[in-house]
Amino acid sequence: MTQIIPFKSGINTSYILKDEGAVLVDGGMPWNGKSFSKLLLHHGMVPEDIQLIILTHGDFDHCGGSKDIQNLTGAKIVMHEKDRTHLEESIFHWPEGVTPWGKISRTLFMPIVKKIGVPPSAKVDIVLDDNDFSLKEYGLQGKIVYTPGHTYGSISVILDSGEAFVGCLAHNRLPFGFRPKLPIYALDLDLLKESWIKVINMGATTIYPGHGNPFPLEKITKYLN
Repeated sequence: MTQIIPFKSGINTSYILKDEGAVLVDGGMPWNGKSFSKLLLHHGMVPEDIQLIILTHGDFDHCGGSKDIQNLTGAKIVMHEKDRTHLEESIFHWPEGVTPWGKISRTLFMPIVKKIGVPPSAKVDIVLDDNDFSLKEYGLQGKIVYTPGHTYGSISVILDSGEAFVGCLAHNRLPFGFRPKLPIYALDLDLLKESWIKVINMGATTIYPGHGNPFPLEKITKYLN
Protein backbone atom coordinates (compact mmCIF):
# COMPACT_ATOMS: atom_id res chain seq x y z
CA MET A 1 0.00 0.00 0.00
CA THR A 2 1.33 3.42 -0.96
CA GLN A 3 2.09 5.81 1.89
CA ILE A 4 1.08 9.41 1.12
CA ILE A 5 3.09 12.09 2.91
CA PRO A 6 1.95 15.71 2.41
CA PHE A 7 4.61 18.39 2.13
CA LYS A 8 3.26 21.89 2.88
CA SER A 9 5.01 24.73 1.06
CA GLY A 10 3.29 28.08 1.47
CA ILE A 11 -0.28 27.68 0.23
CA ASN A 12 0.74 24.60 -1.73
CA THR A 13 0.74 20.92 -0.89
CA SER A 14 3.18 18.55 -2.56
CA TYR A 15 3.11 14.80 -1.91
CA ILE A 16 5.70 12.12 -1.28
CA LEU A 17 4.39 8.78 -2.57
CA LYS A 18 6.22 5.90 -0.93
CA ASP A 19 5.84 2.20 -1.70
CA GLU A 20 8.65 -0.02 -2.94
CA GLY A 21 10.13 3.24 -4.23
CA ALA A 22 9.40 6.90 -3.56
CA VAL A 23 8.62 9.94 -5.71
CA LEU A 24 7.62 13.54 -5.03
CA VAL A 25 4.65 15.12 -6.77
CA ASP A 26 5.38 18.87 -7.22
CA GLY A 27 8.37 20.80 -5.93
CA GLY A 28 6.47 23.55 -4.14
CA MET A 29 7.78 27.05 -3.54
CA PRO A 30 11.42 28.03 -4.11
CA TRP A 31 14.06 27.55 -1.42
CA ASN A 32 12.27 24.86 0.60
CA GLY A 33 15.06 22.27 0.64
CA LYS A 34 15.66 22.50 4.40
CA SER A 35 12.02 21.93 5.32
CA PHE A 36 11.82 19.03 2.85
CA SER A 37 14.92 17.47 4.41
CA LYS A 38 13.31 17.72 7.87
CA LEU A 39 10.14 16.06 6.57
CA LEU A 40 12.13 13.14 5.17
CA LEU A 41 13.96 12.69 8.47
CA HIS A 42 10.69 12.76 10.39
CA HIS A 43 9.39 9.87 8.29
CA GLY A 44 12.57 7.82 8.51
CA MET A 45 13.66 8.56 4.96
CA VAL A 46 16.88 9.83 3.43
CA PRO A 47 17.06 12.24 0.47
CA GLU A 48 18.30 9.52 -1.86
CA ASP A 49 15.00 7.64 -1.39
CA ILE A 50 13.30 10.13 -3.73
CA GLN A 51 13.76 8.91 -7.30
CA LEU A 52 11.55 11.33 -9.23
CA ILE A 53 10.26 14.88 -8.85
CA ILE A 54 7.05 14.89 -10.88
CA LEU A 55 5.90 18.42 -11.72
CA THR A 56 2.20 18.70 -12.49
CA HIS A 57 2.74 21.99 -14.36
CA GLY A 58 4.99 25.00 -14.75
CA ASP A 59 3.57 27.56 -12.31
CA PHE A 60 6.33 28.77 -9.97
CA ASP A 61 4.58 27.61 -6.79
CA HIS A 62 4.58 24.03 -8.10
CA CYS A 63 7.99 23.86 -9.76
CA GLY A 64 9.93 26.59 -7.92
CA GLY A 65 11.43 24.27 -5.29
CA SER A 66 12.54 21.65 -7.81
CA LYS A 67 16.16 22.75 -8.14
CA ASP A 68 16.68 22.83 -4.36
CA ILE A 69 15.10 19.41 -3.89
CA GLN A 70 16.95 17.92 -6.86
CA ASN A 71 20.25 19.16 -5.41
CA LEU A 72 19.31 17.50 -2.11
CA THR A 73 18.06 14.17 -3.48
CA GLY A 74 19.63 13.66 -6.90
CA ALA A 75 16.15 12.78 -8.21
CA LYS A 76 15.19 13.15 -11.86
CA ILE A 77 12.74 15.92 -12.73
CA VAL A 78 9.73 14.84 -14.81
CA MET A 79 7.61 17.34 -16.73
CA HIS A 80 5.45 17.59 -19.84
CA GLU A 81 7.11 19.01 -22.94
CA LYS A 82 4.60 21.88 -23.17
CA ASP A 83 5.51 23.29 -19.73
CA ARG A 84 9.20 22.43 -19.47
CA THR A 85 10.49 25.82 -20.66
CA HIS A 86 8.88 27.54 -17.65
CA LEU A 87 11.36 25.71 -15.43
CA GLU A 88 14.35 25.33 -17.71
CA GLU A 89 14.33 28.99 -18.78
CA SER A 90 12.97 30.48 -15.51
CA ILE A 91 9.85 31.90 -17.15
CA PHE A 92 7.12 33.55 -15.07
CA HIS A 93 3.80 31.83 -15.73
CA TRP A 94 0.33 32.40 -14.27
CA PRO A 95 -2.78 31.28 -16.23
CA GLU A 96 -5.61 33.75 -16.79
CA GLY A 97 -8.49 34.12 -14.35
CA VAL A 98 -11.60 32.29 -15.50
CA THR A 99 -13.96 33.31 -12.67
CA PRO A 100 -14.74 36.81 -11.37
CA TRP A 101 -12.54 36.23 -8.29
CA GLY A 102 -9.85 34.67 -10.46
CA LYS A 103 -9.70 37.78 -12.64
CA ILE A 104 -9.77 40.19 -9.68
CA SER A 105 -7.20 38.29 -7.61
CA ARG A 106 -4.81 37.91 -10.53
CA THR A 107 -4.86 41.67 -11.12
CA LEU A 108 -4.63 42.41 -7.39
CA PHE A 109 -1.71 40.09 -6.62
CA MET A 110 0.20 40.36 -9.91
CA PRO A 111 2.74 42.98 -8.69
CA ILE A 112 3.70 40.77 -5.72
CA VAL A 113 3.63 37.43 -7.52
CA LYS A 114 5.65 38.71 -10.46
CA LYS A 115 8.51 39.60 -8.08
CA ILE A 116 8.69 36.11 -6.54
CA GLY A 117 7.16 34.03 -9.32
CA VAL A 118 10.23 33.09 -11.36
CA PRO A 119 11.38 29.52 -10.62
CA PRO A 120 15.13 28.87 -10.30
CA SER A 121 16.20 27.16 -13.52
CA ALA A 122 16.57 23.38 -13.51
CA LYS A 123 16.95 20.81 -16.26
CA VAL A 124 14.02 18.50 -16.95
CA ASP A 125 15.46 14.98 -17.11
CA ILE A 126 12.37 13.11 -18.33
CA VAL A 127 10.26 15.02 -20.85
CA LEU A 128 6.76 13.59 -21.33
CA ASP A 129 4.49 13.70 -24.34
CA ASP A 130 0.73 13.06 -24.27
CA ASN A 131 1.10 9.32 -23.56
CA ASP A 132 0.81 7.68 -20.13
CA PHE A 133 4.03 7.06 -18.20
CA SER A 134 4.13 4.00 -15.93
CA LEU A 135 5.66 4.34 -12.46
CA LYS A 136 6.23 0.60 -11.96
CA GLU A 137 9.94 1.01 -12.66
CA TYR A 138 10.04 3.38 -9.68
CA GLY A 139 8.25 1.06 -7.27
CA LEU A 140 4.73 2.51 -7.51
CA GLN A 141 1.54 1.00 -8.91
CA GLY A 142 0.25 3.87 -10.99
CA LYS A 143 1.00 6.19 -13.88
CA ILE A 144 1.44 9.77 -14.96
CA VAL A 145 -1.29 10.95 -17.33
CA TYR A 146 -1.66 14.05 -19.49
CA THR A 147 -4.38 16.32 -18.06
CA PRO A 148 -4.20 19.73 -19.78
CA GLY A 149 -6.46 22.68 -19.12
CA HIS A 150 -4.97 24.66 -16.26
CA THR A 151 -1.87 24.82 -18.44
CA TYR A 152 -1.26 23.10 -21.76
CA GLY A 153 1.38 20.87 -20.17
CA SER A 154 -0.46 19.83 -17.01
CA ILE A 155 -0.11 16.22 -15.84
CA SER A 156 -1.52 14.14 -12.97
CA VAL A 157 -0.45 11.03 -11.09
CA ILE A 158 -3.12 8.35 -10.73
CA LEU A 159 -2.47 5.31 -8.57
CA ASP A 160 -4.09 1.96 -9.30
CA SER A 161 -5.70 2.20 -5.83
CA GLY A 162 -7.68 5.30 -6.88
CA GLU A 163 -5.73 8.24 -5.47
CA ALA A 164 -5.24 11.05 -8.00
CA PHE A 165 -2.71 13.86 -7.55
CA VAL A 166 -3.97 16.55 -9.88
CA GLY A 167 -2.03 19.76 -9.22
CA CYS A 168 -4.29 22.67 -10.23
CA LEU A 169 -6.95 20.60 -11.95
CA ALA A 170 -8.88 21.50 -8.78
CA HIS A 171 -8.57 23.89 -5.83
CA ASN A 172 -9.70 23.30 -2.23
CA ARG A 173 -8.55 26.15 -0.03
CA LEU A 174 -8.41 29.91 0.34
CA PRO A 175 -7.64 32.18 -1.42
CA PHE A 176 -8.99 30.08 -4.30
CA GLY A 177 -12.33 29.18 -2.71
CA PHE A 178 -14.06 27.62 0.29
CA ARG A 179 -14.64 24.10 -1.04
CA PRO A 180 -13.48 21.67 -3.73
CA LYS A 181 -14.03 23.21 -7.15
CA LEU A 182 -12.52 23.76 -10.56
CA PRO A 183 -9.57 26.17 -10.61
CA ILE A 184 -10.11 29.91 -10.78
CA TYR A 185 -7.16 30.18 -13.19
CA ALA A 186 -6.89 28.17 -16.41
CA LEU A 187 -5.84 28.43 -20.05
CA ASP A 188 -8.69 26.27 -21.37
CA LEU A 189 -11.66 25.29 -19.18
CA ASP A 190 -13.21 23.01 -21.81
CA LEU A 191 -9.94 21.11 -22.12
CA LEU A 192 -9.72 20.97 -18.32
CA LYS A 193 -13.17 19.39 -18.08
CA GLU A 194 -12.14 16.81 -20.68
CA SER A 195 -9.14 16.01 -18.49
CA TRP A 196 -11.46 15.44 -15.55
CA ILE A 197 -13.45 12.91 -17.60
CA LYS A 198 -10.16 11.14 -18.29
CA VAL A 199 -9.30 11.09 -14.57
CA ILE A 200 -12.74 9.69 -13.74
CA ASN A 201 -12.51 7.01 -16.44
CA MET A 202 -9.15 5.91 -15.06
CA GLY A 203 -10.78 4.97 -11.77
CA ALA A 204 -9.87 7.89 -9.51
CA THR A 205 -11.79 7.94 -6.23
CA THR A 206 -9.90 10.38 -3.99
CA ILE A 207 -8.50 13.68 -5.25
CA TYR A 208 -5.33 15.25 -3.88
CA PRO A 209 -5.13 18.86 -5.13
CA GLY A 210 -2.06 21.06 -5.15
CA HIS A 211 -3.89 23.55 -2.96
CA GLY A 212 -5.91 22.22 -0.03
CA ASN A 213 -6.96 18.93 1.49
CA PRO A 214 -7.92 15.73 -0.36
CA PHE A 215 -11.59 15.12 -1.13
CA PRO A 216 -13.79 12.42 -2.67
CA LEU A 217 -14.25 12.55 -6.43
CA GLU A 218 -18.00 13.20 -6.06
CA LYS A 219 -17.26 16.70 -4.75
CA ILE A 220 -16.01 17.85 -8.16
CA THR A 221 -18.27 16.05 -10.66
CA LYS A 222 -21.13 18.55 -10.29
CA TYR A 223 -18.93 21.23 -11.89
CA LEU A 224 -18.34 19.22 -15.05
CA ASN A 225 -21.77 19.67 -16.63
